[in-house]
Amino acid sequence: MSKINQIAWDDTVLPFQLDRSSIRGRVARLDGVLDHILSRHDYPAPVAALVAELALLTALIGPTIKLRWKLSLQVRGNGAVRTIAADYYAPEGEGSPARIRAWASFDEDRLDDRPPFEQIGEGYFAILIHQGTDMQPYQGITPLSGGSLSACAQTYFAQSEQLPTRFELASGRSQISGEDEYWRAGGMMLQTLPAQPVTNSEGGSGEDGLMEAADILQGGESEDWSRANLLLDTVETLELIGPTVGPTDLLLRLFHEETPRVFDAQRVEFGCSCNSDRVRDTLSIYSAKDIGHMTTDAGIVTADCQFCGAHYEFDPNSLGFEATVDTDGEPLPDSDDASDKAAE
Repeated sequence: MSKINQIAWDDTVLPFQLDRSSIRGRVARLDGVLDHILSRHDYPAPVAALVAELALLTALIGPTIKLRWKLSLQVRGNGAVRTIAADYYAPEGEGSPARIRAWASFDEDRLDDRPPFEQIGEGYFAILIHQGTDMQPYQGITPLSGGSLSACAQTYFAQSEQLPTRFELASGRSQISGEDEYWRAGGMMLQTLPAQPVTNSEGGSGEDGLMEAADILQGGESEDWSRANLLLDTVETLELIGPTVGPTDLLLRLFHEETPRVFDAQRVEFGCSCNSDRVRDTLSIYSAKDIGHMTTDAGIVTADCQFCGAHYEFDPNSLGFEATVDTDGEPLPDSDDASDKAAE
């Protein structure tokens, strides 16, 4: 593959369909995006692996939902890794890129040699769909199970949407021609639609009675799904990550007998929605006493965006619900001054 083609597939999500069956899918490559996300934090290896996995899932799931604004994936646990969050912002217009960001919080002292997923402990995997400021967000939650974040996402689609779904993901650090190492990641998503909704009052066959593909598909659909999954089982890590194998070449290698058809690729880039006004709004829930505790010796309140690392500084008098500065920046009457004037 030429260097031009390598660059063409970097940071893209390619939708496809297998015409022989009722299966659709996506191939994602996160190169500059993931490197941008992880290079801003000195994450230990297991935490970096989890952030990369959630970012890939966000890139693959985001385009499948008719979004007007944002899709969020959130993982909360009681282990060493407390929170992992990733957001997918839909393209703002025809030909515009989608935007992705991701972040994790963790207790480094509690990390050990167990696999990354086990560092999260007990908790939940959540998908939130934000359709705009005037609309109520949709939220779907599934317990942490299955040994990976990918398995949690598969369970969510089977349980909540009755959509048999499969993810195969990989990430790692790459070095080309003596250049500095950088992060690369790639993944594939397969998804099929059942002919009719399935109701299983006795629960599914998966862990903790959750639904799985076998509980939903029957007959020819089940055979198509099994065949596609067997073919995906043969994929190699380097084929997913690239850059030597392009997504179209990978689809032909895996599914040439399934008659794959590709559609227009979606470009993705790193993007964060933080700004000073939103940070100020976040701090508006605190009292003047709380703001006082946040004020530094230099007389300012600072805040850093966990996603992009942006640093903000504020006058403490402009923060909180008891702020002495209004939205136009004009001082409001100080309560103590008003009392003094009343006494006079």
